[in-house]
Amino acid sequence: MAYLTRPIRSAAIAAALLAASPALAQTAPPDATIDLSGRSVAVAVGYTWTHGTLRYHGKAYPLNVSGISVFDMGSSKFSAHAAVYNLHLVHDINGVYQALDVGAAGGGGGGRLENDRGVQIRMYASGAGLQFKLAPEGVTIHQK
Repeated sequence: MAYLTRPIRSAAIAAALLAASPALAQTAPPDATIDLSGRSVAVAVGYTWTHGTLRYHGKAYPLNVSGISVFDMGSSKFSAHAAVYNLHLVHDINGVYQALDVGAAGGGGGGRLENDRGVQIRMYASGAGLQFKLAPEGVTIHQK
């Protein structure tokens, strides 16, 4: 009977590691960061234009970002920070990002996004009360 416990124990350890892998991945340092800034033209409507800077391997790359509306009744300017994961080549940042969690899809101070190349972005609001709302067709990011 003792010879059966080793495979069962190994399987249990493997299952525990697989279950913990999303949590472990979130604690890993990001491959890059993005600083976002923008201006809200009509606060009630939420029309916003956004610019960003990707910081990757010691270099700064300017970005155009569309598909994010910002709602903040107290200010017409905003800034946010994002951590970027699974970025292997700088041009992989380009694309359309879809929401991975409810915080990103439904608005709020942050959220996780992913493009078709597997690049994930975790956004963090830089001000109290700042609310992001993503366009139904996704968020588009392109290098300038």
